[in-house]
Amino acid sequence: MPSVVFLRAVNVGGHQKFQPSRLAGDLAGFGAVNLGAAGTLIIRKPMSQAALRTEILRRLPFKPEMMICPGREILALARDEAFQHAPAGKDVRQFVSVMAKAPSRARGLPPLPLDQPAGEKWEVRIIAIRGQFALSLWRRLGKTIVYPNAVVEKHLGIPATTRSWNTILAVCKILKESDK
Repeated sequence: MPSVVFLRAVNVGGHQKFQPSRLAGDLAGFGAVNLGAAGTLIIRKPMSQAALRTEILRRLPFKPEMMICPGREILALARDEAFQHAPAGKDVRQFVSVMAKAPSRARGLPPLPLDQPAGEKWEVRIIAIRGQFALSLWRRLGKTIVYPNAVVEKHLGIPATTRSWNTILAVCKILKESDK
């Protein structure tokens, strides 16, 4: 099964800058497909996470954090339809934070939905946690911007990287095309 790589904190404000399309080209032998500038790669050739991590790190001039997921987990997340009853549109956007690992149930998960800030003027609302994925809604209300990634990391204590739901759906489309 293909893998999906989510690089954390790359191409943000000149930090850990690289060209994802060039990296995908360097990984062409593994069936790599780049999706956008945030560091999202679909690797169509089955390989271990350790081998994939090594191949990526060998080709970058820095060592980014990586969340690597089996493609089947991304497809299952999309089938779950967690956003089915959640608002979306111009004022509310849907996001998925991919965590380095699933939160420990033994440590306890925060009650959901989790709003930041709390109350009617929330900007980030975590609505579900599915394994290593935290699903959230985001709306910009004021001059200060609260981002889903920061809320997930603060409340769950796990490094994460965040993508829009549309990016996750685009990943699913590529994964499904790879099956053909």
